[in-house]
Amino acid sequence: MYRNLVCKEVLYQGHGNQTKNAYFAAPEGAGPFPAVVFIHHLPGWNEVCIETVRRFAHHGYMAISMNLYSAYGEGDADDIGARARADGGVSDEQMLGDVAGATAYLRAQAGANGKVGVMGYCSGGRQAFLCAGRLPDLDAAIDCWGGRVMVKDASALNANQPVAPIDYAKDINCPVLGLFGNDDKEPDPDQVNKTEEILKSLGKTYEFHRYDGAGHAFFDWSRPSYRPEQAMDGWKKIFAFLGKHLA
Repeated sequence: MYRNLVCKEVLYQGHGNQTKNAYFAAPEGAGPFPAVVFIHHLPGWNEVCIETVRRFAHHGYMAISMNLYSAYGEGDADDIGARARADGGVSDEQMLGDVAGATAYLRAQAGANGKVGVMGYCSGGRQAFLCAGRLPDLDAAIDCWGGRVMVKDASALNANQPVAPIDYAKDINCPVLGLFGNDDKEPDPDQVNKTEEILKSLGKTYEFHRYDGAGHAFFDWSRPSYRPEQAMDGWKKIFAFLGKHLA
């Protein structure tokens, strides 16, 4: 455990080479340290995301969480998230550009070991899965209950999200970890099973873990959905996975 941390808001070059803001944390020291890009959930770039970045740093990782909603300005995270959702959320292309920029930022830091993984909750889980298929330089990807990785029908697609992430599964070239609650509705257990079947048929390196008594967002301590026992086991799975593939 690293008790002395460097934590700060930073600027980086995201999609379209635009300057954007993000929260960065790292262990104090020379390293070398592996790194994680954390994609925030649909509620927005809020306290839960900041705490998650610090948790990674405490465990020996450089980590960054980009503000995907930076175009909506400063202010209350809930208000900004609501405005972004009203516009249909950010496009997949913007998200991919922002993640690619954050990945480059991490690799450029003194003390980085050069390996970077991506992880996200909820919509961020879907986006992490998409990154695994679209960004070839990632070393690991973690999907935490990402909905609409596999869509039930075409009505779930739109101009911002025109292709289901599962359609890029054939292009995944990094290990994938998936964490899911068996009481979730999006993704429901059937969707999780079908996603796993596709990864298995394609010969991808993956591991999926399912939790009874947990639904959507069971890591999120700020919501009634929080399930501490399942969440703590999930974090153990995350650090074991990252330790194997990034360290």
